[in-house]
Amino acid sequence: MRRAVIVEIVRSPFGRGREDGVLAGLHPVDLYAQVLQGLMQRTGVDPALVEDVITGCVIQVAEQAGNIGRQAVLCAGFPESVPAVTLDRKCGSTQQAMDFAAQGVIAGAYDVVIAGGVEMMGTVPMRINRMGKDSEGPGFHARYPQGTVHQGIAAERVAARWGITRTDQDSYSVRSHDRAAADLAGMARDIVPIRVPQADGQTRLVSVDEGLRPNTTLEKLGSLRCAFQDEAVSARFPEIRWSVTAGNSSQVSDGATAMLIMEAQTAARLQLKPRAAISHFAVMGDDPMMLLTAIIPATEKLLRRAGIGIGQIDAYEVNEAFASVPLAWQRALDADMARLNVFGGAIALGHPVGASGGRLTANLLRALEIGNGRYGLQTMCEAGGMANATLLERL
Repeated sequence: MRRAVIVEIVRSPFGRGREDGVLAGLHPVDLYAQVLQGLMQRTGVDPALVEDVITGCVIQVAEQAGNIGRQAVLCAGFPESVPAVTLDRKCGSTQQAMDFAAQGVIAGAYDVVIAGGVEMMGTVPMRINRMGKDSEGPGFHARYPQGTVHQGIAAERVAARWGITRTDQDSYSVRSHDRAAADLAGMARDIVPIRVPQADGQTRLVSVDEGLRPNTTLEKLGSLRCAFQDEAVSARFPEIRWSVTAGNSSQVSDGATAMLIMEAQTAARLQLKPRAAISHFAVMGDDPMMLLTAIIPATEKLLRRAGIGIGQIDAYEVNEAFASVPLAWQRALDADMARLNVFGGAIALGHPVGASGGRLTANLLRALEIGNGRYGLQTMCEAGGMANATLLERL
């Protein structure tokens, strides 16, 4: 049986997705190319062996248009023979790239493949379209006359459904920052320093995440206003109690990630020591009006396929799109809170949407290695009411 293994994973530091962020001014192609170069340098693998580069990117317009994966492969100096494809499964794009890469290895389509992702949210903002607010089209609105809900409103609905209070969310957010701040040395293992050109012609080397706020307190978060409060929304969804703030939500960010995936025997032949096998996959859709809840049925589907229970999983990574999301997942599945996002998450580190899946994978691998665990589970909520779930087995 063919087996897909992760040989190595790296990422850029995550910058704040705004004009004065630490990565601002760097072209997305150049950002991703530097991460690809870092991955090859760390592993010592000849780029000519790479049979495909599967890249996640959500906003594929402007600087991120034109198959950014292929552009970055050429920018990184890979042989012209190395192809690339760019995909969009919203926040789960890099995780989907990883799953597709592993599935290709298992099926025999690849022996060596890269999965990664990139998003410069400060350069290419979300919700760019030419037809006003009607981004879904008339056919969609014929089925859902009230239209979709904003992700922030969905986070409020999730909090209401699972009885998650403002204090619960703020406390969880403090936990995210505290755990990430305690893991700076561990994160440094994953990060490729990025060269960023400056206005004065010099180059700045960026090697740490910009969004981390180690002095975050419950009192500071409690002083923030609710970000999405609206009377019209209250009338539509009277169950909402308004609790989501900028402090208990993920950060808009810039960043890139990449991982080298191989067939296990190929890795052995190249004298490379894999870090984990990618063993099971699941992808699910759920109610698009709740938007963020598909992580629950996706996880359940994954566990059924693997034939194991949630208690047998040693570490979980559930993307912190909003604090209410991992908290709802934990309550719905009765998961052990101590195993959830043990090194913090997107609330502290940032969420460059097309790239975040790789950061979750990197944290999950380190959690398994440090804790001597066997199984790790990763899941991401995605726009449109979707989610990916993936099971890793440490080797």
